[in-house]
Amino acid sequence: MQIGPFPLQNNLFVAPMAGVTDRPFRQLCRHFGAGYAVSEMITANNALWDNEKTRRRMDHAGEPGPIAVQIAGSDPAMLAQAAKLNVELGAQIIDINMGCPAKKVCNKLAGSALLKDEALVGEILDAVVAAVDVPVTLKTRLGFSNGAENVLRVAERAQAAGIAALALHGRTREDMYNGAARYGLIREVKSMLRIPVIANGDIDTPQKAKAVLAETGADAIMIGRAAQGRPWLFREIAHYLATGDILPAPEVSEIRAVLLQHLDELYAFYGEYSGCRIARKHIAWYTKGLKDGNAFRQAMYKLDSTAAQHAAVSAYFDSLAELGERLIYDMEETATHADVALAAA
Repeated sequence: MQIGPFPLQNNLFVAPMAGVTDRPFRQLCRHFGAGYAVSEMITANNALWDNEKTRRRMDHAGEPGPIAVQIAGSDPAMLAQAAKLNVELGAQIIDINMGCPAKKVCNKLAGSALLKDEALVGEILDAVVAAVDVPVTLKTRLGFSNGAENVLRVAERAQAAGIAALALHGRTREDMYNGAARYGLIREVKSMLRIPVIANGDIDTPQKAKAVLAETGADAIMIGRAAQGRPWLFREIAHYLATGDILPAPEVSEIRAVLLQHLDELYAFYGEYSGCRIARKHIAWYTKGLKDGNAFRQAMYKLDSTAAQHAAVSAYFDSLAELGERLIYDMEETATHADVALAAA
């Protein structure tokens, strides 16, 4: 698998997710075998860059290459300028966001809302590709609304503009994340393009990864929500694709060490106040489905210092180790959406 001149370790990608794929999370996924990771999206309006959140999103210190930065917006000239500035800051690949379904993004005619205006899509693609001398990739959806899927035209236009690779989520914006991802159009896109195509959507097990690659013929798969709290999924998928065997659940001691290290990196990256609060959602994801996980989370959410949070996580995983060597999942302990939302509050 290769994007432009950059050979990749494998064909397992981390999807860019706002509020999730920060530098610590990207590095963790790469540690577990992801071959490629894209930054959280950065607004193309560089007048808004002078804030702590954007500066952190542009921080790639210590990351293995190629460094890929995703930009979002609706003005071709502004997106072209943002691409240039990010390349000056070290980006080796620029990714254009035309897939985000969030209301606050779409209301600004950015993300997947751009799919309503194919002429503007073309202008943006041409402007950004012409602005930089690094590969430019595109992440998008099947279309804006069901019954009006236009990804075949968008994909053809993207290739003509010089896009180096296309990541395609198997839903429309109207779908948001509801229902099942549809892979038929991804297969059609792959059959008509020469550039690499990356399939995205609902890939949450090694078996599903293999099935999606077979069904779509895609060059790679991109994993988003399924990797939240389970970054070792990339290791599991890579092993299954190579051997056909399913790895056993990871050892409690390994994931205890992984999570505590992840917390330390979040605290260092965000500081005491924000680090403690941002860590809550990651802890919620890690402990989803584990014994007494709900009770642990409710107590953990009340902690307001990194030291107390770190100690609570350590003690909880010590209690899990008393039950067995490996993680044991209990679906009755699965975190609800409201539970994880509370973690992010």
